[in-house]
Formats: sequence, C-alpha cells, structure tokens
Amino acid sequence: MLTPDILNALKGYMKDLSHDITFVVQTGEHAKRAELMDMLNQLATTSEKITVTEADRADTLRSAVSFLVQADGADTGITFSGVPGGHEFNSLILAVLQAGGSKLKLDESIQNMVKKVKDKLKFQVYVSLSCHACPDVVQAMNQFALLNPNIEAEMIDGGVYPELVEENNIQGVPTVYMNGEVFASGKVEIAGIIEKLSAAQPEILEADNSAPELPLQDVTVIGGGPAGISAAIYSARKGLAVTIIADRFGGQVKDTMGIENLISVKYTTGPELTGSLVEHLDQHDITKKEHIRVDKVENGKIKTLTLSNGEVVRTRSLIIATGANWRELGVPGEKENIGNGVAYCPHCDGPFYKGKDVAVIGGGNSGVEAALDLAGIVKSVTVYEFLPELKADQVLIDQMAKRDNITVVKNAATKQVLAANGKVNAIEYIDRATDEVHQQSLQGIFVQIGLVPNSKVVEGVVDMTKYGEIIINEKGATNQEGIFACGDVTTVPYKQIVVAMGEGSKASLAAFDYLLMNPAPVENIAKEEQAA
Repeated sequence: MLTPDILNALKGYMKDLSHDITFVVQTGEHAKRAELMDMLNQLATTSEKITVTEADRADTLRSAVSFLVQADGADTGITFSGVPGGHEFNSLILAVLQAGGSKLKLDESIQNMVKKVKDKLKFQVYVSLSCHACPDVVQAMNQFALLNPNIEAEMIDGGVYPELVEENNIQGVPTVYMNGEVFASGKVEIAGIIEKLSAAQPEILEADNSAPELPLQDVTVIGGGPAGISAAIYSARKGLAVTIIADRFGGQVKDTMGIENLISVKYTTGPELTGSLVEHLDQHDITKKEHIRVDKVENGKIKTLTLSNGEVVRTRSLIIATGANWRELGVPGEKENIGNGVAYCPHCDGPFYKGKDVAVIGGGNSGVEAALDLAGIVKSVTVYEFLPELKADQVLIDQMAKRDNITVVKNAATKQVLAANGKVNAIEYIDRATDEVHQQSLQGIFVQIGLVPNSKVVEGVVDMTKYGEIIINEKGATNQEGIFACGDVTTVPYKQIVVAMGEGSKASLAAFDYLLMNPAPVENIAKEEQAA
C-alpha cells in the first residue's frame, strides 16, 4: 500500500518522535481489516517507537477496522474507524507525530480555549476519503483530544460504515457529531467550530492574560487565499512587521481540484497550491493566525482589529483579502436541506450520490466542471442554466457534450427544492421562455452559481458596491486612508488565482508607499520600544 519512497520520507519525519506510539486495533473480522493491518504494520517499520497490537476494546472501538492511538501506553482520545487512506492519510500521520511530541498546528489562543473545556465531549467526524475539506476538521478534532483529556475524536469513513450513514441520514461531509448530536455539517471551517464550541462551553471565552499582546503591526492582512498570502509575503520582504489572519489558509482555492491556468504551472490542485503558498509564507517572519476571524475593525490612524478569540491587533495599515463564498440560490427548501441533498462541493459530497440522479445549478465554468466531475460517479447529471446559453469556456462545454449522462436545461429559473422524509427528492423550476413550471425527480442538488464577497467585517468602514464588493482604485486603495483591499472581495474584474496574486502584491506595495509617507507617531514608537 505504501511505496518505498513514502516509507523513506516517513522515516525522516518519525525521527522526531519523543513518545512511544501504539496502534490498538479492535479484534474481530472485517472485509477491510487486512488492508488496515497492512497499512499500520508498514507504518510501524518507519520507527522503533511505533508498534501495532490487537485487543478487545469494544467499549471504545466500533469494529474490527477501528483502532485507537496510544502515547506511552495511554489513550490519546484519537480513534480512526476505517482505513485512513486518501486525503485522510495525512490526518493519521499528523496524529502520530503530534501524539509523539511534535508541535500542534492550532493557534496558541485556540489551544488555550480548548484546554478550558470541562465537560466530556465525544466528537465523531464522518468523512469521505475523497473529501479534501474533511482532513482539516479531523486534524483539528484530533488536536482537541491531545490538548484536553475530556475530549475524544473519532474519524468515521462513511464508505466503510454505510449503515451509519443511512441511519444518521448523512448526505454530506464532513458531518460532525458531538455527544451523539449533530454539531456541524457540510463545509465546516475550524473558526466556525470554535464559535459553536464556545456557545456550548462559554467558559472557554474567559480572558487569557498569559499570551503577550502583539506589538503595533505595520501591515495586517485579513484573508489567507492567494491575494492575502501574496500581500503578506510582499510586505514581509520590505522588512515590515506583518500579521496575517485567516479562517483557513488557501481560501476558496483549497476547494478547487483542477488548476490549469496558473501561468508556468501546467497543472496543480487546490490543496497542493495551498501547501506551496503556506510553505512560501513560512519562509518569512510573519505572524500567522489561522482558524480565527476578525469580528470588528475600527478605523483611525492606527487601526484596531478585534478577533474572534478575544485578541486585539493594532496596525498602521490594513489589507483586506477576505475573498468570496459560494452564492446561495435563495429559494425555499435550500437552507433547510443543506447536508440532506443540497451541497456546494461536488468533490466532497459527490461520492454520496453514487448511482443517483443529481442536478447542478449553474452553467459557468464551476457548474460545468462540477457536472464533469459528478458524471463519473452518479447515474445522471442535469445542468440548469438561468440564461439562454451556457457561460462556461467552450473547451469545457465540448467535454461535457461527450458525456452521455449529462443533460443541459437552459433558460431555467430554480423555484424551490422539494424534500420528503428529510431528503431532497425533486427540484421545481420555471422555463423562462414559456413561464411553465416543471418538476424533476432527483436525489441531490449541487449549487454552482458564483461567489459572494466576504466583506461584512468592513461594512460601514469602507465604500462598497451594492453587491458588497469593496471599491478600490488602481493601486488597491479604498476610500479610507491606510486601508487597502485585493482579490475576489474587491471590484477588480476577473476573479482568477493569478489575478488575485497580482492584486495582493500590488496592494502590499501601495501599503508600503503609504507607510513611507506616514511614519508611525513618535509616541507609538516609544510605547513599542518600552514594551519590547
């Protein structure tokens, strides 16, 4: 299962283990048990500190294809139910490294919040091995378990446990349960999980005075996509004090599986590009705050940012690169059925619709690409386009024409999503040419109708269009002194990765020019030197 190259690479990582790691596998029979044991035994060859054992732990482990991770003979609270291959292989390796003593990836402020949880919490994360968004959640929950003995985390591969998927009516991943109740479903951000956790455990929001306050920053970037990371790197190269704050690094790019239009890179994927962006970011002296949101921005000569973890960041200039999110249909039945037949990520949720009839709403590049991805999994795909003609690139339309299980309906306005017994069973739409109302039976609807700017955090602070795009000039400057913006959240045309990177770099250069013309007030410099 694991190639010699992978095993050799893992041996290098495993040299840093400072604790003995044991995989405890539940005894019994299962069709995938041999595959699981093969993987774990191969991993054990990468370090003398890793062993595999079998035991009857039916009180903790779900089946003969479940195993828990121990460190120095003690349960860590981390369990995997299924064979963690595909995108989840990294989750397993990180669990081993972190249980073995490696530094956790979560921001220190989040770690302090998790440590304060007093109640017993058992998280179960249902995943698909083809879901590229699931590992972020699994890895965060595993770190929660390592931080707090009151917390347990279990990854459950829905493909291995179809009966649980059916029983719990799961139609989208990741789906997170906490103590047997649905905690989060669909596209889940770690920042959102922290917010939900703090609502259930308000004591974790108590002020933490142990962490030192950041000194006055020269540039603070909000957003961790291509635009934000480019802005942060360009600013750091100027020798400035830089902080970048993001829900997650990669942004929407992380959800893109095929990228063929990034000049000089013939082909890459969103996760691969995100890894490269973060690796480049780490080459510079930049303060990173991931899985954290900015709740409030106060303008002034010195801008003040209040973060979701209670921290306050003061900065001389601000670059907003918050990107955009999937646009919703806004029709009856959509919100009510998210995770029960309405989805926004074909890569994550497509496998749950194997052999079923589904629809894709939207005939642009995203919609046609989604239809092409789904066509190899589902029984049939119907693409609904609001306009009389598809908006996608011709090369994609040509590819779609070669698939005999894709149908296109043009001039169609979605009226409502219909469901029965908690699951989507039909879509109702209007033929805009005749005003006739039609219904089509199906089991899933994937919405791909464009993006909405993530600009709410600066609503009332900077000027925006009626669509919520931040208005900028040719240098990326907003109407407010010292505040710049770049990427998909702005009025810049053509929402493309390569455009966002250029815009981020440009906004950084403009911020540097601004700082040169507006040196820090003497009293602020004195305060910072005194604090240092």
